Amino acid sequence: MIKNFKWLVLVSLTFVACNNSDDAVTDPNSTDGTPLTAGTADFSKYVALGDSFAAGYSDGALFAEGQKTAYPNILATQFALVGGGVFTTPFMSDDNIGGFSMGGSQVPGFGPRLFLNTANNTPTPVSGISGTDITAHLTGPFNNMGVPGAKAIHLGYSGYAAANPYFGRFASSASATVIEDALAQNPTFFSLWIGGNDVLGYATSGGDGTNPITPPATFDAVYNGMVAQLTAGGRKGVIANLPYVSTLPYFKTVPYNPVPLDAATISLLMNTTNGYGLYNGALQLALANNLITPAEAARRTIAFHPGAGNAVVIVDSYLTDLSGLGIPSYRQATAEDLIVLPASAFIGTTVGGNPTQVNGVSVPLADKWVLSKDEVNEVQTATDAYNATIFAAKEANGLAFVNAKDIMTQLTTTGIVDGAYTMTSTYVTGNSFSLDGVHPSPKGYALIANKFLKAINETYGSNFKGVNLGNYRVLFPQDPASF
Repeated sequence: MIKNFKWLVLVSLTFVACNNSDDAVTDPNSTDGTPLTAGTADFSKYVALGDSFAAGYSDGALFAEGQKTAYPNILATQFALVGGGVFTTPFMSDDNIGGFSMGGSQVPGFGPRLFLNTANNTPTPVSGISGTDITAHLTGPFNNMGVPGAKAIHLGYSGYAAANPYFGRFASSASATVIEDALAQNPTFFSLWIGGNDVLGYATSGGDGTNPITPPATFDAVYNGMVAQLTAGGRKGVIANLPYVSTLPYFKTVPYNPVPLDAATISLLMNTTNGYGLYNGALQLALANNLITPAEAARRTIAFHPGAGNAVVIVDSYLTDLSGLGIPSYRQATAEDLIVLPASAFIGTTVGGNPTQVNGVSVPLADKWVLSKDEVNEVQTATDAYNATIFAAKEANGLAFVNAKDIMTQLTTTGIVDGAYTMTSTYVTGNSFSLDGVHPSPKGYALIANKFLKAINETYGSNFKGVNLGNYRVLFPQDPASF
C-alpha cells in the first residue's frame, strides 16, 4: 500500500512538472504568446480587391518580386497560420523588368521598373524588355485581384478587361467584372481598399483636366453597392479609407523654390520690354482699371532675388482670365503649391537649347507640373467625401477598418515606429515609399499589412502579431539576380 502511494505521488509530481506555467510553450506569431486564433473570422478563402496598392505595384511598375510583397500577399501568409487557404496571384514575368511588352518592344506607359542609379543618385529605368506580353492571358481564378489604375467604378464595369490590360490578363472573360470574379470564388473573407485613383490621376497630372476627379455621389453609390455584395450572407472583411494623395512623396519632394539666380540673370528676366517687368506693368494697368484686386495683383507679381531660394513661375488657371488683354495667367509658386516629382528633371532645362528659355524661370511651368493650392483643396474635399462613405459602410456592416488617412498623417509628422524601424514619408530615406513616390516599398507594404492585421484583431478577436519589417527591403537592386 505504501509502495503504491509512493508511485502515485511520483506520477502526480510528474504531471505538475509537465503543466508548470514556467514551461508553457508560447506562440511567437501572436500578440500575447497565447495560441494564434482567427477569432470570429474565417480566412479559408481570402480574396483581395483594390488597385495598384493591392497588386503590389512599386518603383513605377508591376513586377513579380514586387507583387510578392503586396499587402494582401503578406496578409495571406498570416492567415495561413490559422487555416487560411492557398492565395494565388497573377504574377508578371519572373524577369522582373516590369510592365508589358508587345512584338518584342516595351509598351510605353507600362514599365520598366526603376532602380536607384548610385552614379548620379537618380531613379533610372532598368534595361531590357519585359517578358510579360500584353496579349497573354492567365487562367484563374486568382485571390489577389488588385488592378493597377482601377477606380471604384471600374471594379463593377463590364468590359474593363479590354480597357485595362492588368485586369484583362487574368479576367475570367472579356465581359467579366472584378467584383463578379471575386464573388465567384465564394470568399469567406475579403479586403477592399479602393478610391485612391479616383483623385490620384487628377493630382499627378497637376489637375490639368485630363483625368477628372470622380464625383463623390458616384463614388458613394458604387462603393456601397460593392460592399453590399461583398458582405452578403454576413461575410466578414476589412476596408480602408484614403489618405490625402497630396501628402505622398510625389508631391512633397520637389521644393517650390529651387531656383538659384545671379543679379545679371535677374536683370534679363525683369526686362520691361519682353520680360516679367513688362508683365508686372500690365498687371498694374489691370489693377488701375479694376480688373483685378490688389491682392491678386500682388499674388501675380513676379520678383526674384540674387542667390538660392527663388520660387518657380507657374501657369495658374484659377487666376482672373486677362488673356483678352494679352496678359497671361502667371504667378510664382508658394509653399501651398505642390510641384510633382518628375518636375525635378524638368525645371532648369532649356527649350530647344535656347539659354534664355529656361523652364520654370523664363518659361512658366505648365499646369501638369504643379498641383496648385486650389487643386489641392479640390482633391482633399473629394477625399473627405469618399472617406465619409467608407466609414459609414464600416459602421453599417461591422467591418474591420484601417484608418489609412491617420497612418499617412503619422508618416508625414512624427513617423511610425514598428519594431526596430522608424517609417516616414520622406522620399526613399523614409523607408516607406518606392522610387515612384506614390507606391510603397516592400517595407512600406509590410507596415500596411501590420496595420490591417491590427484592425482585424480589434474587430474579430484574432491575435496576429504581424510581420517583422526587417525581413523586407526598401529598394530593389538593378540586377534581378540580386533579389
